[in-house]
Amino acid sequence: MSTVTVVKKNGLVAIAADTLSSLGARKMPPRYDRGAGKIFRIGESYVGLTGWSVHQQVLEHAFGSIGEPPALASATEIFDVFLSLHTRLKQHYFLNPRASEDDPYESARMSLLIANRHGIFGLYAVRAVIEHERFWASGSGSDYALGAMHAVYEGGGDAAAIAEAGVRAGIEFDEGTAAPVESHVLPAADFSSLSLELSPPVSVVR
Repeated sequence: MSTVTVVKKNGLVAIAADTLSSLGARKMPPRYDRGAGKIFRIGESYVGLTGWSVHQQVLEHAFGSIGEPPALASATEIFDVFLSLHTRLKQHYFLNPRASEDDPYESARMSLLIANRHGIFGLYAVRAVIEHERFWASGSGSDYALGAMHAVYEGGGDAAAIAEAGVRAGIEFDEGTAAPVESHVLPAADFSSLSLELSPPVSVVR
């Protein structure tokens, strides 16, 4: 019950998400939740989470206790990191890895979108990792978000504006998505030498 988007365009990468939490049929808007937000940091990466909110607490705790955080610089590295983490999630955090008897592998029971200077990535339930081009979305409002971003991507908007447009489409049409929108933008590696005034990364909440 979320909408999270990632966009790569013109040397910038962006991530955006709504800020509504749900407890079954009960909504918990951010004015009732001091920890509202679905985007968190792992090192220099922004990570947007869909699914159970407890995954954020678990991942922040797990990565906070290992010292230097991983760069998450490629699909291969992300796969290796979360493959190594899976045993720890089961042993130390009591993850229930069986989402469905039809799953080919034990599930991590979470979906993440990752934005960093190396690109935009998706990590999905059975630890499949995809490096996305242009844009992607996750969560219950993702269909609306993908349509909105497809419609505006070739226009004049920058990466952050496109990512936010996707989330706002989810807010408009998906019952599990609500304002305000949180977004972050940073330069891609190939453009890091340019003077973009984006270090440290910029956060926007609207």
